[in-house]
Amino acid sequence: MQDVTKEKGKVFLISGAASSDLTGKACSPTGVHWTYDTYALAHGTGGALVKQGGDTWFFLTADYAFGHALERDTAAVVTQSGGKVLGVVRAPLNTPDFSSFLLQAQASKAKVIGLANAGGDTVNSIKQASEFGIVEGGQRLAGLLVFISDVNSLGLKTAQGLQFTEAFYWDLNDATRAFARRFAERREGKMPSMIQAGVYAGTLHYLKGVRAAGGAEDGAKVVRAMKALPTEDALFGRGSIRADGRTLHNMYLFEAKAPAQSRAPWDYYTLRNTIQAADAFRPIAEGGCTLAR
Repeated sequence: MQDVTKEKGKVFLISGAASSDLTGKACSPTGVHWTYDTYALAHGTGGALVKQGGDTWFFLTADYAFGHALERDTAAVVTQSGGKVLGVVRAPLNTPDFSSFLLQAQASKAKVIGLANAGGDTVNSIKQASEFGIVEGGQRLAGLLVFISDVNSLGLKTAQGLQFTEAFYWDLNDATRAFARRFAERREGKMPSMIQAGVYAGTLHYLKGVRAAGGAEDGAKVVRAMKALPTEDALFGRGSIRADGRTLHNMYLFEAKAPAQSRAPWDYYTLRNTIQAADAFRPIAEGGCTLAR
């Protein structure tokens, strides 16, 4: 999609896709990567777990571009922090049975099993790891991309203690809670994920860019206007968009609560660390984006 929109001169607002290559070797003058990426996830979660003593890792990786990028970026953090990667197994997308992969991870004796997957694959691998008693056996699971909808599907009994990095949580402050209430009224009580928050905030800033550019016809001109304007909204606060299309804002390390700690529906997270925008994302000089020159 990045290549298609670049060719057609159309704006591409990215909230769900994660590969850091989107603002690296595959960057585009019409692309804006808003919410998170594999570098931010890797440094937020991987860096934290290594500091907590998780210095040996085994990766269970989704076998496509996103999974490979997340594994690559997290493995780099682990080794740079003095840890070791003991092994990797790659699973096809939408695998229903993770038993053979989890048994390999268990046999590795790695302190941390890094789940470089997303969505249903993350939920299923965590559920099956719980059935195998992997956490009870002393190994930790690192959810390298976890959404609040995943925690809701798992339930806190299974998810408790899981640490992960996100760009948004509905219960961060008064402004995020106000947005979440408006969202929940339209979504049968469900709270927004960071992807949905990123779509909302990115669209607001896009409209500001259209106004500043004098129209929406020239996608590159609109994106230049978006980059020239500071970002500011109730969901992510103040930030900016770099030359490579990376939106800069804070990221957060969360831990899933134990069931007894939850006070209300969707009260799932404890904030463990705030990662400032300047530290959350890959330095622009290291990405290889031609727009950064």
